[in-house]
Amino acid sequence: MFFRPPSARSSHLRSARNLVHDDFIPFADHGDCCDGCGSQPADASIRGLAHVSRTSTERRPEDGPPLLWKTTGVGRGYSSLAISQGRIFTLGDGITEDDENEYLLAFDQKEGKPLWKTKTGAPWTKGQSNWQSSRSTPSSDGVSVYVISPHGVLLACDAATGDELWRKDLKKDFDGSKGDGWGYSESPLIDGDTLVCTPGGENATMVALDKKSGDLIWKASQPGNRGAGHSSIVITNVGGVKVYVQMTSAGAIGVRSGDGEILWAYQIDRTTAVCPTPVIKDDLVFIAAGYKRGGALLKQKPAGDGKIEIEEIYPMKIQLANKHGGIVRVGDHVYGDSDDAGIPYCADMMTGEIKWKHRGSGKNSASFTAAEDRLYIHFSSGRMVLAKAQPTEYEEVGSFQAPGTGERPSWSHPVISGGRLYLRENDQILCYDIRE
Repeated sequence: MFFRPPSARSSHLRSARNLVHDDFIPFADHGDCCDGCGSQPADASIRGLAHVSRTSTERRPEDGPPLLWKTTGVGRGYSSLAISQGRIFTLGDGITEDDENEYLLAFDQKEGKPLWKTKTGAPWTKGQSNWQSSRSTPSSDGVSVYVISPHGVLLACDAATGDELWRKDLKKDFDGSKGDGWGYSESPLIDGDTLVCTPGGENATMVALDKKSGDLIWKASQPGNRGAGHSSIVITNVGGVKVYVQMTSAGAIGVRSGDGEILWAYQIDRTTAVCPTPVIKDDLVFIAAGYKRGGALLKQKPAGDGKIEIEEIYPMKIQLANKHGGIVRVGDHVYGDSDDAGIPYCADMMTGEIKWKHRGSGKNSASFTAAEDRLYIHFSSGRMVLAKAQPTEYEEVGSFQAPGTGERPSWSHPVISGGRLYLRENDQILCYDIRE
């Protein structure tokens, strides 16, 4: 059975990725539905701020809540969905049999009708078949939409028409580099008139660009940086200083938004890949990495003259490791998958203590989104689970198997916007009604 989540009011939501004005897209901190959202400015892009309509606890059959629409023609890919101003944006390759190229795609949010497509370039075909295809989730401010291809092409398009506005090559233009061989998958951060992303490497670890022209505003250079990971940048404000926090392959960094000065760095041991986006609560930064590396909690502290220091609350704890399903925060607890084992966990954010760890009804790795006091868990086997976000025990409220799954892993993060649940499953987008 599938339960709809309870709600007494409209609320904010975040997922394991970041923000967009009045809409939602996946991957960053999920505050306690209102607390935590304040860490991002109201006019920022940010890939993940959402308003969730009133919903109910009505039971639903095994095929889940009502399916409002389904659309195909999305192509291969693990990119999730960015939703803004009635449009859904994603990335996919091999849309037709005679065209293997990758495209930035737009669909109508109400009915799923295709609106436009713009070619980003060649598909990602390195490694085994399950590792191939598109991965970055776009970011949009409602006027423009931005995306990074696996090859490092940063593309800006008109959100209404798909017309290309400008493009940059993170490798050629900024001497960027990845810390692994799996391509870029960051969602760019839109902060007012500025677009911020992570070419990686020592020369331009992070860059800020004019979002309208693509012109360079500043670059942050970290000596010894091992390259970009797969995380996306989040915003914190500490003592009146706006800080861009990011996880690279070398560890976490805090960069002053005004001039690109690296204020602090927290190095981690080299690992295969670094994917989870940092989780923010006020001046606290929770970071995680997979492949048995773990999770750590840092505290940012003003040091005068616009400087920031960090204090290690606890070091990397292996029981908090997470590969690519992302970590979400609800209140004082964080939730995620145990590395990629398909075993969700809950931990006290301040201590790192595991409150519970329990195998879910899905199989293999799991990606997380949270709304109010519920967890939306998307297992790579295609199982969609609704569970209670509570530290006492793991309790599934309901689950269903998304149609069209099984051929490739279901790695895209679930998205919630306006009382609807959106899933990207390979070549299709599914829209479910989770309102009353």
